[in-house]
Amino acid sequence: MQILRKPSNLYLLIVSIVGIVTFLLLYQFKFTASHEMVLLYCFVGAILLLNHYTILIPPEGNSLSMDSAVYLACLYLFGLDLTLAVLISNSIIYAAYHRKVIWWKHVFNFSIYTLMIVVSYFTFIYSSGEIGSIHITELLPYLLSLSAYFLSNTILISFYFLLLEESSFSSNFVGIIKDKAFLVSYSSTLLLSMVLGSLIEDKGIFGLFLFVSIAVLLSVAFNQNFRLFQAISNKANKDYLTGLNNHGYFKELLEKELRLSKETDHPLSVALLDIDDFKKYNDLYGHIQGDQLLRDFGKLLENHTHKNQYSVARYGGEEFAILMPGTTAKAALGFVNQLRKITNDTHFKGTHALPYGCLSFSAGIAQYEKGTYNGTELLNKSDQAMYYSKSQGKNLVELYNEQKFEEASDENHSYEKQFEDAEQQLKIFLSKDVYTYRHSKRVFQYSVDFARKLNLNEHERKILTLGALIHDIGKLEIPRDVLNKTGKLEPHEWEMMKKHVIWGKEIISTNKQLEELVPLVELHHERYDGKGYPYGLKGENIPKLARVLCIIDSFDAMTTERPYQKTKTFSEGIEELRKCAGQQFDQELVEPFIELIQEQYMFKDQAQPTV
Repeated sequence: MQILRKPSNLYLLIVSIVGIVTFLLLYQFKFTASHEMVLLYCFVGAILLLNHYTILIPPEGNSLSMDSAVYLACLYLFGLDLTLAVLISNSIIYAAYHRKVIWWKHVFNFSIYTLMIVVSYFTFIYSSGEIGSIHITELLPYLLSLSAYFLSNTILISFYFLLLEESSFSSNFVGIIKDKAFLVSYSSTLLLSMVLGSLIEDKGIFGLFLFVSIAVLLSVAFNQNFRLFQAISNKANKDYLTGLNNHGYFKELLEKELRLSKETDHPLSVALLDIDDFKKYNDLYGHIQGDQLLRDFGKLLENHTHKNQYSVARYGGEEFAILMPGTTAKAALGFVNQLRKITNDTHFKGTHALPYGCLSFSAGIAQYEKGTYNGTELLNKSDQAMYYSKSQGKNLVELYNEQKFEEASDENHSYEKQFEDAEQQLKIFLSKDVYTYRHSKRVFQYSVDFARKLNLNEHERKILTLGALIHDIGKLEIPRDVLNKTGKLEPHEWEMMKKHVIWGKEIISTNKQLEELVPLVELHHERYDGKGYPYGLKGENIPKLARVLCIIDSFDAMTTERPYQKTKTFSEGIEELRKCAGQQFDQELVEPFIELIQEQYMFKDQAQPTV
């Protein structure tokens, strides 16, 4: 009985009972002549054939069956009793043939047809329709009867979806009525029922045979043409290289989903992905292998988006797009970020030569908001977010945030002249150790947001953010083979690595304008418990901004991919921060930073889409 607690299941039970009771009350269970048995067999055979040879109609997934035309023609010529006999006989045979379908669906379908036929019959009788012949000069009873037939079906189905999806009855009803397939079915059923009725009235059983024969031949011909049309249409909508949707078709799908989101107020997110350093890959291995990389990456995207019923496309060049209906921006962030990690961990031929030592992409995500004019506007926002992620060091996923982008642009611009020399020195990492360059850019961005979170004054904010930008500048003095070593460092190599904070201090000290940044560069590896380096400072003896930078630097290091090195997810990184609060990190600063990460850098929805 617990299953009946769901309103939709209770509704199915009620409709099924009403349909069965109506059938039992109106069906007389008798035949007065043998020719009625012949008619019964012929009508049942015709319906079974027509249900097998349906006519496919666009859009894909829709089909037209002529069984309703047979039921109505039988109703107009021979009355309710024979029509109900045809219905029950067909339902029993159909259920026996389709035994894999759960039994209550057969019962519900039979009940729906019973109610449709009964409503149509009484509408026909009360509008002065005459059983026994087709009167083409008096169309009103037929129009009203057919309207009652389809309206009863639409109302019953709309109520079911109302209870199942908890959406409005009006939206379901209007959606069905507006469906082109419904209009085609409605119009054709009216005409075909009268054609069939006229054929049977004039030619008897032979008329029914002619009708079914023509219907089957039309079904075969239409279906062959439809499949040919579908094949050509699919080819026109696919990218020739990857087999994914192409740019034009993706925009069509986006506009369709955008209209649906406007009508239903359901969330919709779009992501644009750009493969990092693809030009370098092409230069190294040539365009043929580059094309193969695009195909392999496209296959990976298709495999991991299919299970969530997302649409993926090659948007152009090395750019790809993902359309995510019913998905909030933060849920999309979680999904694409997992996809990014899977991409990093998947072997692709030759990608070890890329800066990250693996295949990576930068992505931007935008969610539909009220007031969004069209899909192009949504794509432009995704594009801005994607280029912002590239500017922050690549291999990142960013949500569109207009205020954040503008503020970051303003802050970068205001600091540009003051620290031009330091910025130029930092760019040396692009050729020596691109990981450190990108790590510094990400730490800089975290610092911009965390400074705002901590309500630092303007001077402190400037010190923190620019100290974050060049905190690892001392690594310029470390040999490249040590910096890029994939295995565990030897003791003497580790001692050399630890000296980067001293060397960084010496580099910064040569520029008097940067003197205030020295504590951050020199002390960002000191620990709150006194077990850090280079001096083993403890607690509040470590400058506040250095304690802040220690948290940011450590979090990015533990959550960023490096070849052959296991990394943590954001959730695991947060767990590690809490575990080390009061030991490695200042516990009063840890929770505000965690709040920042949860608010701006990771999705909070519990119902995370799976990759």
